[in-house]
Amino acid sequence: MNFKEFETPEKLRGGYYTPHDLATFLVRWIEKEAPSRVLEPSCGDGVFLDALGSRNFAEPVLGFELDEIEAKKAKDRAASVGLSDVNIQASDFLGWALKAMETKSERFDAVIGNPPFIRYQYLPPLFQDRAQAIFEKLGCKFTKHTNAWVSFILASFELLRPGGRLAMVVPAEIIHVMHAQSLRSYLGENARRLVVVDPEELWFEGTLQGAVLLMAEKKRRKSDYAEGLGIYPVRGRDFLSLDPEDVFNGTAPINGKTVEGKWTRALLAPSSRDLLDELIEAKVARRFDDIAQVDVGIVTGANKFFLVQDEIVSRFKLQKWAHPMFGRSEHCPGVVYDEDQHQANAATGKPTNFIWFQDASVEKTAAGRRYIQQGENENLHTRYKCRIRKVWYSVPSVYSTEVGMLKRSHDTPRLILNKIGAYTTDTAYRIRAKEGTADQLVYGFLNGLTALSAELEGRHYGGGVLELVPSEIEKLLLPPPSKVKPRVEELDKAVRTMPMDAVLSLQTKRVLGDMGLSKRDQSELLSGWSRLRNRRHRVSSEAA
Repeated sequence: MNFKEFETPEKLRGGYYTPHDLATFLVRWIEKEAPSRVLEPSCGDGVFLDALGSRNFAEPVLGFELDEIEAKKAKDRAASVGLSDVNIQASDFLGWALKAMETKSERFDAVIGNPPFIRYQYLPPLFQDRAQAIFEKLGCKFTKHTNAWVSFILASFELLRPGGRLAMVVPAEIIHVMHAQSLRSYLGENARRLVVVDPEELWFEGTLQGAVLLMAEKKRRKSDYAEGLGIYPVRGRDFLSLDPEDVFNGTAPINGKTVEGKWTRALLAPSSRDLLDELIEAKVARRFDDIAQVDVGIVTGANKFFLVQDEIVSRFKLQKWAHPMFGRSEHCPGVVYDEDQHQANAATGKPTNFIWFQDASVEKTAAGRRYIQQGENENLHTRYKCRIRKVWYSVPSVYSTEVGMLKRSHDTPRLILNKIGAYTTDTAYRIRAKEGTADQLVYGFLNGLTALSAELEGRHYGGGVLELVPSEIEKLLLPPPSKVKPRVEELDKAVRTMPMDAVLSLQTKRVLGDMGLSKRDQSELLSGWSRLRNRRHRVSSEAA
C-alpha cells in the first residue's frame, strides 16, 4: 500500500492534464450534436475550454475546479480564446452534483473533461462522503477501493439530457479494475453506445498510469436498445486526423458478457471470444472454484519482523520458532518449491524464515523476549494488524498447503508445488485441490486457456504487472484435472530455462492438445493471451 505522506502533490490532487490534441478530438465529437449547454466537471488549467474556444463554441459552459489557482487559470484561458459564456466555479463538483441530481434542476447536452485520478483514501472525509453518496444516489454498489474519477463519471453521465454525450480522458483501468464495475454496469445499462479509444503508448509523461478516451452516448429512452461497447485500438496520434464521429459509429460494439462484467473481453478478436464460450459450453474449460479452493496467505502485519534471513535467525537465536517460507517471484523461479530451492534462496540472503510465536510463552525465554523487545522498539506492536491481536506478535491462521500461487506475475500466473510445506505470506495464496492431485493441478494450470482467462479476469496498474485476487482466481478457466497427465519436473525445468511464450506453447500442446483441442484452437488461445499480455506490457503488436 502507498501512504499519503509519500505521494506527490499532483497525485494527491489528481492533477495530470490532458494534451491539447486529445482534448480537441473529444470536443470535435461532442459538437456533432450541436450541444446548447456543456459541463466540464474538472477544469484544471482549462485545456478543454481552450479546445472549445478553438472551435468557436458560443454556447454556455459550466465548469468546476476545486483548486482556486487552477480555476483562475481556467477562467483566464477561456477569456483568451474568446469563450464569452463560461462560468467557472472554484468549488467541489461532487457536492454541487448531488444537489443538482436531487432537484433535477440541471441538465447538459454534453460533458467533457479529465476527471481527477485520486484514491478514495486520499480524499478528505467530506469528499469521501460525497463520492459514496453519488453511488448510493444512483443505486450503484460502492467500495472504498474506488477512485475519484469513478464518482465524477457517474455524476456527469447522470446529469446528461437523454441523447447527450460524455467525452472524457479516463484511466485505462476503467476496463478491468473491480472498483469500476458499478460504473461499467451503469454505463452498459444507460448508454446507447460506448466506445473506448485505447492507445498502445502512455499519454501522460511522468506517470505509469495508462489512459483511454471514453465516448458514451446516453439513451434517449430507457427502453432503447443498448448496442454495447466497442474498443478502438490506436498507435501514435494519426487517429486524431480522423472524424471522431466515424470512430464512434464505425467501431463494432459487442454486448452481453462484455458489458455485464469487465470490458477486457472487448479487446479480443471475435474468434477468441467465441472459442472461449464454446470451450465452456463443451466443459473443456472448468472454473477454478469447481476444481480448487483458494485462500489468502498469512497476514503478519509486519513482514520485516516475521520474515527474515538466516542471519537474523542466528543473531537472535530464533531457530526453534523459524519455519520455511516463500512469497515472492524470486523465491520461486520454477513451479516446484523444494529443499534445494529453499537452501538456494537462503544462500543468497533472501528472507526464507517465518518466525512463528504461537503464544505468549515465548516471553519465558531470553531470546524470545529480546526479539519481541526489538519489535516494540520499532513500534511494530502499534500497527493495526498487530495491535488488534490479543498477543501482538502471535500471527493467526498459520497453515501451509500443498500448492501456492503468487499474487502478481509478469507474463502469466503459475501454481507452485510446495514440497516442503513452506508457509506463504499475503503476497501469495494458499491453494487446495478439490479434484485430482496437486501435481495435476500445478501442471494443468499452465496453458493458453488459463493464461488467457487470467488476463481477462485480472487487473494491472503502472508497470504492467498482472494481479489476481481470490474472487478473480475462482473464475479462471482450467482443463479438468482428471484429464491431465502431469510431468511437473519437466515443467519446472522448462519454466526456469525457457521464455514463457515457448513454455505456454509447449504446455498448451501437451495439456489441451492431448485432450483433443485442435492446433487451430490452441493457436487462437495463445494469440489472445499474447494480445492482452502485450497490451498490458505496452508492447506493440507489430514488435511482438
